Amino acid sequence: MTRTIEEIQASFAAEGYIADRELATAVFLMLTLGRPLLLEGEAGVGKTEVGRVLARVLGTELIRLQCYEGIDVSTAVYEWDYPRQMLEIRLLEARGEARTAATKDIFSEEFLLRRPLLRAIEPREGEPPVLLIDEVDRADEEFEAFLLELLSDFAVTVPEIGTLRATRPPRVILTSNRTREIHDALKRRCLYQWIEYPTAERELAILLARQPEVSRVLAGEVVRFIQRLRQADLTKVPGIAETLDWAAALTALGAQRLESGLVDDTLGVLLKYQEDVSAMKGGGARTLLAEIRAS
Repeated sequence: MTRTIEEIQASFAAEGYIADRELATAVFLMLTLGRPLLLEGEAGVGKTEVGRVLARVLGTELIRLQCYEGIDVSTAVYEWDYPRQMLEIRLLEARGEARTAATKDIFSEEFLLRRPLLRAIEPREGEPPVLLIDEVDRADEEFEAFLLELLSDFAVTVPEIGTLRATRPPRVILTSNRTREIHDALKRRCLYQWIEYPTAERELAILLARQPEVSRVLAGEVVRFIQRLRQADLTKVPGIAETLDWAAALTALGAQRLESGLVDDTLGVLLKYQEDVSAMKGGGARTLLAEIRAS
């Protein structure tokens, strides 16, 4: 697929994702060079959404692998369908064929449960899938080493069957919240892009694109309030997802503009820690509201 950077920005915008030129350039290079793309940034800046939107833009399947501590090959790549294998053995015994049955009769592709990484490299017609490996920083270093090998060859060896190799490698996006550093070897295999919180102008464009029913006055005040809130000393500052949720909640309550009482009542949509809610409720929220009105 050949696209210009401007076309990628326009295609993403049509799906409600307002990508800046740096991100659009990274996606363009990923598609052009066939390299995985590692996206890092704070939680809530839209890293996962890049994979979802890219799959829609390309008109292809999104295969998502959510990483977590302790994830292993049986969860991420493949495992054998043991209940079906046992049933097959029973059937062979009932037909009197158990002694002559070969290993291949129960260890064949028919009994293989394909997990996300194996599904992503299977031969298929048309556009290859988008493989989204989400929050890779949550996995351990052993799994990270396996990913490095997979992304180098796009092949998986199943001892009982052989090597399964992609005819057309998937488009790969990895995301990380940087809870730990990713190993340099994996980073070298990927293109890299850090995603910042959006500027006020871009966040307003995102909000209006995703929720056109929100009034422009309310949307502007919501964005200015959240932009100012991100400068506060909080346990977890709100991301773009919270911006969208809060604007939707305020609209559902019939708000046309921000009012201090309404802000206090809906802080639980915006902030996810009680300490942050307590710090902002009352005087904190009124101070921020006064500052954005003054500006």
